[in-house]
Amino acid sequence: MFPEFVQQYFIEHQNLLWLVTLCLDLTFTVVIYRLFGREGLIACIVLAILLANLQGPKITTIFGFQTTLGIIFYSGIFFATDLLNERWGQAEAQRAVMIGFLISIIVLLMLSISLLFQPSTQPEVAVFSREIQDAFVTIVDFTPRFVFGSLLAYLISQRFDVYIFHKLKKKTKGKHLWLRNNVSTMLSQTIDTLIYSLVVWWGLVDLETALALGAVKYVFKLGIAAIDTPFIYWACSWKNGPGANDARSNH
Repeated sequence: MFPEFVQQYFIEHQNLLWLVTLCLDLTFTVVIYRLFGREGLIACIVLAILLANLQGPKITTIFGFQTTLGIIFYSGIFFATDLLNERWGQAEAQRAVMIGFLISIIVLLMLSISLLFQPSTQPEVAVFSREIQDAFVTIVDFTPRFVFGSLLAYLISQRFDVYIFHKLKKKTKGKHLWLRNNVSTMLSQTIDTLIYSLVVWWGLVDLETALALGAVKYVFKLGIAAIDTPFIYWACSWKNGPGANDARSNH
């Protein structure tokens, strides 16, 4: 898809690639919000869930630490729900969280069902079909621990994020958007990381290793929370357009 010189440049500059990917993800969310308002943000949450599930298993090294690619898209869900909370309130943000939860279940279920379909054995496509089947198995053959841990962490942490964001907004009388954006994400991501580490990793590895794996991911999540702050100010700065008009109609 990309010219060879672009591919080669980013292969040699993985840290920059991570930052570019994160900024692109946040920019796309803001642009879709600008064009389609509340419905656009809900669509972004669904898209982030799909990307996080498909790309989550991909492990890479950024700034000297191993992490998964899905963390970018998963953390983007918190950005979208915070923006929904800011413009439309707690009830609408919680509604979006539940939509995302149901979408997660459907995605996991349908991807698992896809593995039950056996590859074609027709001579002209047999090799290609088997390769695709093996690739699907590698990516979407989720273990029960992973499914349960992911869904539980998502549901609890996202609902807590919405609750804390709303409480801080009331406490500060609508001021200090940067504070509620960062504090709500930091606290909720702590819960998310602990649940995921204890449910998914503990038992496969010892407790110390499970917490260490979670700690690395948490550092990246904190970095993403800081980086997304100017993006939420950017999104909230518009006074006109589908997003702004729709938000005003709900106040």
